[in-house]
Amino acid sequence: MVSWEYPPLVVGGIATHVEGLATALARAGHEVVVCTLHHHQAPDDAVVDGVRVLRADTALPWLPDDDLVARMASANHQLVQLTARLDGWRPDVVHAHDWLTAWAGDTLHTLFAVPLVATVHATERGRHGGHLPPGLPGTINSVEWWLTYQAHQIIACSRFMVREVIGDFELPAEKVHLVPNGVDVARWRADGNGPREPLVVAWGRIQYEKGFHVLARAIGELRQRVPGIRAVIAGRGSYLPELQTAVDIEGVSDIVQLAGFVPDPDLHALLQRAACVVIPSLYEPFGIVALEGMAAGAPTVVARTGGLAEIVEGTDAALLFEPGNHHDLARCVERLIADPALGESLRRHSAELLARTYTWDAIATATANVYSRAVG
Repeated sequence: MVSWEYPPLVVGGIATHVEGLATALARAGHEVVVCTLHHHQAPDDAVVDGVRVLRADTALPWLPDDDLVARMASANHQLVQLTARLDGWRPDVVHAHDWLTAWAGDTLHTLFAVPLVATVHATERGRHGGHLPPGLPGTINSVEWWLTYQAHQIIACSRFMVREVIGDFELPAEKVHLVPNGVDVARWRADGNGPREPLVVAWGRIQYEKGFHVLARAIGELRQRVPGIRAVIAGRGSYLPELQTAVDIEGVSDIVQLAGFVPDPDLHALLQRAACVVIPSLYEPFGIVALEGMAAGAPTVVARTGGLAEIVEGTDAALLFEPGNHHDLARCVERLIADPALGESLRRHSAELLARTYTWDAIATATANVYSRAVG
């Protein structure tokens, strides 16, 4: 596998997905090597949970900071160079995750003369509401087109994303396969089930399409109706200054904390106290944070968009609200705070849903079937 991020290097949901998938494949008896980027807290060549993880030195030739695609393409050369450490070991398939590793994936499948499988975790057109603004988005879209053309098989994480990938890149339907994300319930399971506070927790990459500004407006609406309400939004990203401005304009900077990066133990502690988790995305191919919130036992509220809606629609595992509608979101949060029995019902149904559909072992089996199709 080739991935731009892998724990402890975590930028978004790809790291969690690749780690969960790789370790589950290893448990099933497959030999898995992940080529990824260097991180100061991890060795550059190690076996972790049965997965060999090779990390590339990220020292690059000088390139302008604002030329993202050039920097990615340059770094992909170092990802390819990692395979010199394999000492004759050869893969049966190369699996590239998203456009960030398109060049390495294409080169490696050619060098090893094996099929290329690509997972499209999101598309640039989708991130911009179905449009491509001039400049960088169009360039990234071109790389996505090329990757989906070069790959023998494509994986997408939801029916929403399958339709988007087939339509945007004009692919034959038989080339694109639905394999959802999973969650390690044991990693997120709460130690206890203590009293809940009027606390709302959200986390993820701080980008416009994640909709955190909608949550800030909903909290502003609730401050007079729900005594003691407050929210923590955890994460980093390029939209953070604009989000802080939105919080200030809404007049909720005293009760909405933009916490930056929050380590897992601290995040888990927050979730055990929270009245609910909110995933307010405007665009969401899947929404792995929804699975994580449910696995932590926190009542969950999600926007009815993309893959998020698919996860919970008709399951009674979470409340849904219309994306971008802060009034609708405020009503959902208020219901959960006022009705602990509703929260308990959501927790029970979400536990059943995760055990039935979203274990990493099930996701690994489905992915291995795509590998077999590619090889065949």
